[in-house]
Amino acid sequence: MNAADDKTIVKDYFNSTGFDRWKRIYGQGEDVNKVQLDIRTGHQQTVDKVIGWLQADGNLSEISVCDAGCGVGSLSIPLAQEGAKIFASDISEKMVEEGKQRAASNSKSSENITFNVQDLESLSGNYHTVACLDVLIHYPQDKADQMISHLCSLAESRVILSFAPKTPALCILKKIGSFFPGPSKATRAYLHREAKIVKAFENNGFQVGRKEMTKTRFYFSRLLEATRK
Repeated sequence: MNAADDKTIVKDYFNSTGFDRWKRIYGQGEDVNKVQLDIRTGHQQTVDKVIGWLQADGNLSEISVCDAGCGVGSLSIPLAQEGAKIFASDISEKMVEEGKQRAASNSKSSENITFNVQDLESLSGNYHTVACLDVLIHYPQDKADQMISHLCSLAESRVILSFAPKTPALCILKKIGSFFPGPSKATRAYLHREAKIVKAFENNGFQVGRKEMTKTRFYFSRLLEATRK
């Protein structure tokens, strides 16, 4: 399977059966199983860590943020409520429409967010901060390198990125099928070595600073903040 095939599969999945599954995971309802609830908890922890970083900087109302792969707006909406100007995009039309509906419930977040259906490679413009959470898991390393390069080209100051780290323990979990269990999981899960992600940033003139790791039973995500040198 090549990168082009992965992209098509991701788009089709999140516009069909995957949308209903992940809409529930990224929501607040109780119609989730234990695995989905665990993934919800882990993903929210990653989002909260990013929000905490940006709040600590004390300039949210003064910056622009590109949320590449925004999903249903889990990161974009709270950042917009804090006053940041957000450009939120996702490859899935259904995800974007759900994000718009969730943002519409709060006038401030709705005013500060521009949503668009767009794949990562076609994004353009310049933003103070570019964020891309839990997207690289759908793509192999060569495609990830290209994506990181493009994200860096959009960022005036920094890129915040999360990925599933390639460690011996997670490789074993992946092999036995418990990394992302469930019959509705229809995309491949790619693990990435942190050293290769860091190298990709360095090749584009960025230096990794703040780091975090989120680990629950079924959710594993390494979070890096890379700033322009």
